[in-house]
Amino acid sequence: MNTDPLNLTSGFAVIGHRGAAGLAPENTLPSFQIALGMGCRGIELDVHRVVDANGLFRLGVIHDERLDRTTNRRGLVANFTAEALSAVDAGNGAGVPLLDEVVRLIEQPAQTLVNIELKGKNTAAPTAAFLDQHPELQALVSSFDHDELRHFRRLDSGTAVAPLFSRTRRNLLDTAHELSAASVNVAYPMVDKPLLETCKEAGYPVLTYTVNHPEDAQRMKSLGVAGIFTDRPDLMMQLQA
Repeated sequence: MNTDPLNLTSGFAVIGHRGAAGLAPENTLPSFQIALGMGCRGIELDVHRVVDANGLFRLGVIHDERLDRTTNRRGLVANFTAEALSAVDAGNGAGVPLLDEVVRLIEQPAQTLVNIELKGKNTAAPTAAFLDQHPELQALVSSFDHDELRHFRRLDSGTAVAPLFSRTRRNLLDTAHELSAASVNVAYPMVDKPLLETCKEAGYPVLTYTVNHPEDAQRMKSLGVAGIFTDRPDLMMQLQA
């Protein structure tokens, strides 16, 4: 990585995880509105490929592959149309939104980081197509599925990407280099000085998830993490710089 397209090497970013998942139902429009209204540097969300009534691929914003945990319906997300997803109750009457709807909430797309996690299968192509139609977005595309992320990178050579890691791997930097990553996104228990020094030397800022206690967030900032994903941005905003 030779550049810092998302300006992550200066300051400390507070990124609303699934919006503000500790304050409103996750991955719903009210949740994203809360995070954006608080002034979060960015928001994080998960996408699955769905089909609309016209047979076109769209991106539904939901974490699980099933509706059971977060909505009043049961079954696979892939078995519901985009229109049907909007009609389910994902909490307090809010439906499962499309990525288009979330993006329309963002008043300053050039200054607001949108971390799109490729959660469902076959999400690389519709995400690349979506971002091609929204060049104004300051997008970061991430995934634990590094094959899906590689597919995205083959389709889109310009958008910032970040491999996600839940545990330390020997090939962490190799993966980041292969993808020409803008950052490396890791679980916060992984974070220590050797990891951060290694990533810094290689030119990769580190974002860490999911940090919900202020003392942990302060420790991440003190160690030199570029930013945190949090369900409770209300507790973290004083740290943002």
